[in-house]
Amino acid sequence: MTAKAGNDKIRAKAVMVLGTTSGAGKSWLTTALCRYYARQGLKVAPFKAQNMSNNARVVDGGEIGSAQYFQALAANAVPEVRMNPLLLKPERDTHSQVILLGQVNDELTHAPWRDRSERVWPTIQKALNELMAENDVVVIEGAGSPAEINLKASDIVNMRVAVAANAACLLVTDIDRGGAFAHLYGTFAMLPADEQALIKGFVLNKFRGDAALLAPGPQMMQELTGVPVVATLPMWWQHGLPEEDGVFDDRSVASGAVTTTIAVVAYPRISNLDEFQALKNVPGVRLKWVRSPSEILDADWVILPGSKHTSGDLAWLRSQGLDAAIAAHAAQGKAVLGICGGLQMLGEALIDMHDIDGNAPGLGLLPLVTNFEIAKTVQHRQTQFGSLTGLWSKLSDVTVAGYEIHHGQTAQHPAMAKAGDLAVAVLPEALGWQNPAGNVLGLYLHGMFEDPAVLQALFGATTPTLNSVFDGLADYITQHFETDFLDSLIK
Repeated sequence: MTAKAGNDKIRAKAVMVLGTTSGAGKSWLTTALCRYYARQGLKVAPFKAQNMSNNARVVDGGEIGSAQYFQALAANAVPEVRMNPLLLKPERDTHSQVILLGQVNDELTHAPWRDRSERVWPTIQKALNELMAENDVVVIEGAGSPAEINLKASDIVNMRVAVAANAACLLVTDIDRGGAFAHLYGTFAMLPADEQALIKGFVLNKFRGDAALLAPGPQMMQELTGVPVVATLPMWWQHGLPEEDGVFDDRSVASGAVTTTIAVVAYPRISNLDEFQALKNVPGVRLKWVRSPSEILDADWVILPGSKHTSGDLAWLRSQGLDAAIAAHAAQGKAVLGICGGLQMLGEALIDMHDIDGNAPGLGLLPLVTNFEIAKTVQHRQTQFGSLTGLWSKLSDVTVAGYEIHHGQTAQHPAMAKAGDLAVAVLPEALGWQNPAGNVLGLYLHGMFEDPAVLQALFGATTPTLNSVFDGLADYITQHFETDFLDSLIK
């Protein structure tokens, strides 16, 4: 079966992964299904109507959630904005930047939450219909839970999408949290009959122990609902896919003896944390997420990652005493790396004339100043490091690929430059700087650690490719699902 692009008479089969809660395992299971169906020679596309995440990737036309980016790669498809037509990037607890079809939409950003759904649904429906017309299979990811009855009237991401696509739905739950059967039954029971009919199977995820001990739970669930438990998936920490939705895996351990401990500061509005997944797979590297000064003491590197609200996260960092801890770490000659928002924090000041992010003094570890501009830079980059010194010298002359997503524009601090206090430019076009001592590095380039050349230069190591990770996911569900059942979902 091969879909013909643009032929409206051909409509893909849709498989949808719903969850009883956030963090149940929707994203990775959707990714696994994308690769499973793609390996059968089918033309596959992922879809998530609305994603709320500060993990984003650059695609043709703008930016989408990282999960849909990886799902597209797993499907052997080119990632594009229709796969995640609405992206909400939280900047504060009560405010998110709205990305519609890859572009910032200021009008929707400032619109009341409940007013958005009917305004964006036509765009979402059009994107879904186009993908359904152009592919054999569309694998759809839901969000949160479809049983959030307070949001039912404005739903644009769960059952409204399932009905529009006539999707065969799987409902997945995290059994490690406890109460899994109640979560499944309660979620199912709160759906109307026409939506219940779309639920084809329950999935128990993150199970530890002997599956035989689950009896008679699965049998009772089928008697109560008519829906079978189609898979029990064992707990799997090291599947290799980046974490989604700001869920930090604090169980990261190095392979072999620890030679480098890397501390990533996990401030409240951290963004693009998925780009550090590759570091978890480097032999001898221990990666940990830190929120207090004491956690930095044993670190060889400190990384200040991206931020969706740089001035707010900088204020939080100071409130925790992390500013002094980072300064002390740098004063000892240890490595400090700032990426995007982290780079901005390393400078002398943040200047905001357009109410984009906020004004704030920086950490003062690089003689730079950042001005926030209305225009947002969103683009892929392939560039080459210049000559670096000190701890980062191994990156000298390395060609690197990555991406930029930022409002800030950073440059040398004028007064400090006049006095001879200059940062050393290490990438062209204001993409990166280093302090003269050579231990503090700031870059606008996301995705550096996903480049094999960088990992080889810094650690003399290679890590599993994304393709091998996707194949591993597909192999895993093949092992734990009946493949006849997975095939039946698209027949």
